[in-house]
Amino acid sequence: MVELTSSYIDSLAPNAAAIKNGQGLVRKKSFVELNRSESGELLFGQCSGSGKSNYECSVDFIVLDKPVFRCTCPSRQFPCKHVLGLMYASSEGQAFTVAAVPEDIALKREKAEKREESKASQLTEEAVIKPKKVNKSALKKKIATQLKGLDVLEKLILSLIRSGLATIDSKTLKNIHEHVKQMGNYYLSGAQVELRRFVLLLSNDQDREESYTYAVDQLTRLHAFIKKGRTYLTAKQDDPELALDHESTIEEWLGHAWQLTELRECGLVTDNTELLQLAFYSYNDAARQEYVDIGYWLEKTSAEIHRTIQYRPYKAAKFIREDDSFFEVAQISTLYKYPGDMNARVRYEEMTSRPLTGEDITEVVSKSQRSYTEVIKKVKNQLKNPLSDTSPVVLLHVAKLGQTESGQYTIMDEFGEQLVLEDLPALPQGTVSYLPFLEPRQLENSSVLVMFEHLTDQGRLIAQPLTFITVTHITRLLY
Repeated sequence: MVELTSSYIDSLAPNAAAIKNGQGLVRKKSFVELNRSESGELLFGQCSGSGKSNYECSVDFIVLDKPVFRCTCPSRQFPCKHVLGLMYASSEGQAFTVAAVPEDIALKREKAEKREESKASQLTEEAVIKPKKVNKSALKKKIATQLKGLDVLEKLILSLIRSGLATIDSKTLKNIHEHVKQMGNYYLSGAQVELRRFVLLLSNDQDREESYTYAVDQLTRLHAFIKKGRTYLTAKQDDPELALDHESTIEEWLGHAWQLTELRECGLVTDNTELLQLAFYSYNDAARQEYVDIGYWLEKTSAEIHRTIQYRPYKAAKFIREDDSFFEVAQISTLYKYPGDMNARVRYEEMTSRPLTGEDITEVVSKSQRSYTEVIKKVKNQLKNPLSDTSPVVLLHVAKLGQTESGQYTIMDEFGEQLVLEDLPALPQGTVSYLPFLEPRQLENSSVLVMFEHLTDQGRLIAQPLTFITVTHITRLLY
């Protein structure tokens, strides 16, 4: 029989409202029938609703990591609140009657099995008989367009530098907005986002001079992209194989959306691994014009900290399932890793979960970095590359958490090296104010997940705590 936990069910829900509504159905005892198959792979039942007839809902775990949701209600959410309620009822231990698999579901299972067999056969034939062909002519045209776009962008950047930021007025900002639109036509989505970020820095209501330092950073980032992008595209134009660069983020900057098959071909795949989420938060990225859900996960086998990132465009946000905090251990059959440095983005198509144990938490603590000097050196090396992630996250061992004479919180490693903890501008909320509420056992010989950021206007590298971990507890400070 399938063992369902509330955390796993939450992860399947399209949004927080669906979770609340699904749990509400269980509390209100809206289910008039709760059934399960003899093997426990299928849960099905009937739920009373606003219509004359009860809604018939089911969740099929015949393929454990690919549950199939079905319901006769008109909801466009997937899974709907009735299916979620059915699973919550199971996780809460409500009585399910053993019953035969309904005939319509048995027929759907049979059809689904035939589709999977046909799909697998087709993929095998394509791999053996029809290897994937690259339309080199189309790609070369795209490269030529991108190179032209880099020329246009470079003229804009140089003109802004020559004129100086203080001369930027509403007319100039309007011109930059036009260039933002053009970058999309030139297939330069990375440049489009960073150029829009530059405009937002100079368009806010705060004192513009406070934004100048960060605006200069944006120009530096764009100039570095122009140089590296032009060098890469020129070399790629002469490469008859038009190979993808899987060792840096340049492809993503140039607007390439990595396919899972491409990541596998590049060897960026790990099979049968486990991930443990240590932090999660969402924010509104006005430069991307998307809501962004980010989770930081420890891969148990490699001890690396990875990121899962979901982008929800403004126009389609209500149709896309929100990601959420996850408190169990995710068991991943195939983990795909995107090119990058620290905290590389990862993705998986299928996942099962198991409850978090004390052994898991102890293992997390054992994998924390013990030398702050080595960590800071690695962070600074990444920040030297303008095209890398500017907010790396690291799991650190804490020999002691204390305060300076001025009241600033610091953590110390076992070698006596100290690191000041402060709230970062890059994060949507602060966490340092929560430190006084930590328990005494969390102040020594623990671990902390921190995010680094370089404050350009002050010339300082600071870190904000995201999660504190002891051998028995994980305390998240950021949600």
